Amino acid sequence: MHIHILGICGTFMGGVAALAREAGHRVTGCDAGVYPPMSDQLRALGIDLIEGYGADQLALAPDIFVVGNVVGRARLADGSPKFPLMEAILDAGAAYTSGPQWLAEHVLQGRHVLAVAGTHGKTTTTSMLAWILEAAGLQPGFLVGGVPVNFGVSARLGAPTLATSCAALPPEGAVSPWGGPAAKHGARPLFVIEADEYDTAFFDKRSKFVHYRPRTAILNNLEFDHADIFDDLAAIERQFHHLVRTVPSQGRVVVNGLEESLTRVLAQGCWSELRSFGATVSDFSSEGEPGHFSVLQQGRPVATVDWRLGGVHNQLNALAAIAAAEHVGVAPALAAQALGRFENVKRRMELRGTAGGVAVYDDFAHHPTAIRTTIDGLRRQVGPEARILAVFEPRSNTMKLGTMKAQLPWSLEGADLAFCHAGGLGWDARAALAAMGERASVADSIDELVAQVVAVARPGDHLLCMSNGGFGGVHARLLQALSNG
Repeated sequence: MHIHILGICGTFMGGVAALAREAGHRVTGCDAGVYPPMSDQLRALGIDLIEGYGADQLALAPDIFVVGNVVGRARLADGSPKFPLMEAILDAGAAYTSGPQWLAEHVLQGRHVLAVAGTHGKTTTTSMLAWILEAAGLQPGFLVGGVPVNFGVSARLGAPTLATSCAALPPEGAVSPWGGPAAKHGARPLFVIEADEYDTAFFDKRSKFVHYRPRTAILNNLEFDHADIFDDLAAIERQFHHLVRTVPSQGRVVVNGLEESLTRVLAQGCWSELRSFGATVSDFSSEGEPGHFSVLQQGRPVATVDWRLGGVHNQLNALAAIAAAEHVGVAPALAAQALGRFENVKRRMELRGTAGGVAVYDDFAHHPTAIRTTIDGLRRQVGPEARILAVFEPRSNTMKLGTMKAQLPWSLEGADLAFCHAGGLGWDARAALAAMGERASVADSIDELVAQVVAVARPGDHLLCMSNGGFGGVHARLLQALSNG
């Protein structure tokens, strides 16, 4: 089969392309400003990339066009279509589908899908769960919205059949990872997927995750986000319940017991086995600090996680992954052992370098809650005396709209100083951060931002750069400027 992917350089669509190529299909694709690192990864796989959305690509005559949700029916100022190829596809009556639909029909069918949903932590928790299953010898397929360091790739098909034994065994005296729960779910090959609530395509406004039909679903947390497509939190809760409806009766829903929004979701109906995590009374809870904690199953200690990750949010992510892995028969003791070797995801508290005694980190945080928890995680790691300088840009669609600007001072409370890149915003970042007084600075360009930070940075500081985009290469610029003194 020849598939041509529109919007191929996005993280999700790039993952779909990699899976299709691994499955033996011919894959081509296009995007605006074909950009690395995804473009480099795709070309290395033998995938031909075309710049732009020209209508002449219709002549490629693929078996099907796979359309990313970046593509729409928008028009430019002169009235011409922004995506001429899409208009040509519609006019010609050519076959087209969405990325999630293609994935469901050609990759996920017949597999035991483990889907990870939530406003925050999807990428990290998906990576944790895939690594746990890999350490258990199960060779899962996966599609992650980032690059797990343990794997070095964002997507792979995995084994075509489920292994019947684990390559690694739990410590002596631990429960065997096979038998029990695994026995009643059959020998379906496993696939772990990051389950996004964002809409599927311009012609399918359902959330992406309703296509995945998981047998194991993690509901990690739920807050208001994506203000460009959702009117309020209730609208997102409704989509999460659509996901719950697709889980079979022999499936499992793993839910954060600390989230009132998820309690409301489940109150609309749940027809599957339910396991909670996080709260003291949950099925899976923890005792101890985020870097070293005991895992309790129904109040009984069953495992210990000892790792390099910080933050309460990662502690909760770990509990969710352990509870999901247990559904396919991996004992918590083995899961915890695997997490001790988990190396996180690129762009999740990733140390990009040190210059002039100043450490520069990169993180994907962009929602106010994620910014706050990320700063808290770094604070726990570096201690109360070290200075944290938060450098961020409100880049997501929700933040660009200014929907959550009032939460920014709250989200930055844990930082000693905050620096905001406000270029391109339609609202006043200086007014939004005024409550922080001299602790906050705003810049209209990356060059100005770098100058502001370097002017006050001193040896021993930790610069935490947060954005869901490339941030204008600010990390390298900061390191260079700090090196130059």
